[in-house]
Amino acid sequence: MARAKDTEGVVCQTHVGGQALIEGIMMRGKFNWAVAVREPDGNIYVEEHDLASGKDKNSWLHKPVIRGCTALGESLALGFKALEIAADHAFDLEEEEAPEKPAPAPAPEAAAAQEHSPDSTEETISRLLASVEPEIGRADKPQPVPAIESTVASADEPVEHSTAFESEDCADAGPAKSASPATSKTGAAGSANAGSSAAKSESAIPKPVMTASMIVGVLLGIGIFVALPAVLTNLMVGDYGEKTLLWNIIDGILRIAIFIAYIWLIGRMKDIQRMFGYHGAEHKTIHCYEHGLELKVANARQFPTLHVRCGTAFMLMTMLIAILVFTIVPVGLAIDALGVTNGILRLLLVILSRIILIPLIAGLSYEITVKWAGAHPENPLVQVVLWPGLQLQRLTTNEPDDGMLECAIAAMQRILRREELEQAIKSVDAEFPADFDATFDNLPELT
Repeated sequence: MARAKDTEGVVCQTHVGGQALIEGIMMRGKFNWAVAVREPDGNIYVEEHDLASGKDKNSWLHKPVIRGCTALGESLALGFKALEIAADHAFDLEEEEAPEKPAPAPAPEAAAAQEHSPDSTEETISRLLASVEPEIGRADKPQPVPAIESTVASADEPVEHSTAFESEDCADAGPAKSASPATSKTGAAGSANAGSSAAKSESAIPKPVMTASMIVGVLLGIGIFVALPAVLTNLMVGDYGEKTLLWNIIDGILRIAIFIAYIWLIGRMKDIQRMFGYHGAEHKTIHCYEHGLELKVANARQFPTLHVRCGTAFMLMTMLIAILVFTIVPVGLAIDALGVTNGILRLLLVILSRIILIPLIAGLSYEITVKWAGAHPENPLVQVVLWPGLQLQRLTTNEPDDGMLECAIAAMQRILRREELEQAIKSVDAEFPADFDATFDNLPELT
């Protein structure tokens, strides 16, 4: 089968993004985010959470440039949460300690109540979709939600309630209509043991450990990609204030070189190679949906593993923009104004200024790689600007196997199903306006 091009034949520019995980994928849409993880027994575990809308109360957080900082913070938070979910289900730590005991069968009354519960999510979706014709898509004409081929079958689980984050990638989306954000945790599998992993009530990795890992990860990132290039540049060029332009250029080149070397080194690890395969599956699945094809493994397989809205391209663009921002902002003059003459203190202030400017740089990069490039992927200028980032993705993506594509499709299924539901609710609201009940209240009383 001929391989489809990146942007040729795109039907709609979707807002859906994702992240590769340990033996799984996280997909993020307008209203929710979902994680699909391949478990040791071959089943696929799927868990989804709402994205709480904050635009009505904090609209200033979604202004240009600022929204990039918001999206970066939310992405980091969701990314660590998704990694925690994947770690809980990709490795069967409980079976190593003791054999799994079969779950007791529910009482007939309880089973009947669960099967016919009027509050179940599936029944709500079916009832709404039966009464309206939702229009899903972002092209000029409505795009149908593709059918999804997967070995995943849903298992019933109670709905939990929690607070999550909003996806800035869909700034044009309205808030969800539900009274409170809900987190649905659903076991999924292709065998009779579908609900086995859902029985894990506690995280295999304690939250303090995950929090400590997150903090250590951030500190290591700052040390490797901010402090190390600055120290090496200071040794090579000299004091920051003497040759500012050259200092910033050398600093930027070293940062990019360290970043590429870091990706190449971790890419030699077997587990990371599989994660890069899931990264490729994420891109292929999003391509498949954007091209209006049915979400099937065979259809997704034909697309490339590169995508213009990839986080790898975003990181590279961030490093390039950083060179410009660091050169324009008069950090050297500010240090001189403070009267600091000690070389080590001056270097520390330069490093501190780079950390402080990270939100501004991230916001500018977001506008270029996500908003502008994501909306105009066929623009020749976009292709030139993002070409380095696309080439770098060749290090962070691998060709996925069919099982990886199944995970990506399973996660995408939850995103599209939720958007279908929200579109149905929107259609109902349009048919029955908010003042519908008030019309009857104002009718004259009968005598």
